[in-house]
Amino acid sequence: MTDPVSAWRRLADSAVLLDGFHALKHAVRFGAEVPVAVAVDREAALALADELAPDVRDRLAELVTEVPEPAYRSLVARPHPTAVAALAVRPSRAANVRRLAHLPRTAPVVVLDNPRNLGNAGAVIRLAAGFGATGVVTTGTVDPWHPTVVRGGAGLHFATAVERLDVGELPPGPVFALDPEGDDIRGTKLPDDAVLAFGSERSGLSGELRARADHLLRLPMRPQVSSYNLATSVAMTLYHWSATADF
Repeated sequence: MTDPVSAWRRLADSAVLLDGFHALKHAVRFGAEVPVAVAVDREAALALADELAPDVRDRLAELVTEVPEPAYRSLVARPHPTAVAALAVRPSRAANVRRLAHLPRTAPVVVLDNPRNLGNAGAVIRLAAGFGATGVVTTGTVDPWHPTVVRGGAGLHFATAVERLDVGELPPGPVFALDPEGDDIRGTKLPDDAVLAFGSERSGLSGELRARADHLLRLPMRPQVSSYNLATSVAMTLYHWSATADF
């Protein structure tokens, strides 16, 4: 049997860190390839699976190896309260790009234009997975598969297509960009093939993304309130899409 700590150190530079039980649970549930998974208390981890994820309990029992706490702490920068961690194989970029570009789509693509906050990006990916969005695209320098983003997304990167692209590489479909100067979103029905674009938390939409937009929309907001959190804006927009979609 391969030593899990040695396997971890061999794979860590190229793999996706699944930080905590819930990230591992979601990744396995949505088909991630997990070559190594560890827990300080394997029995406690499987008890969580019995309670919260019985559908993947048997698979987790095959994957998780118990390691001493010092060994676990040597593998992760921020120990998780569940003391569970794993490494997963990052999905193929080419496969994700094909999935994002495929038409017809049954759900929008979310675009985060040059996001700056890693936790916000993770929260958006978790939202997109929950709403069944086709995928989440980021522009700019932030890697949407950064460990902090994956932690914020609770492993749900594997439930949707997540990639970093340039504005000129955005998937096909009408681009609806959220902007304070746009039309009230409540008067617009968002199509399933929409590309929903959200600006940076600090500076809003880039000029390049704004020029690419087919429609500018704004969310309802009380006067003198400056803005919503990015994840909140995405949640409101995806809810509007889902509430008006044809099912």
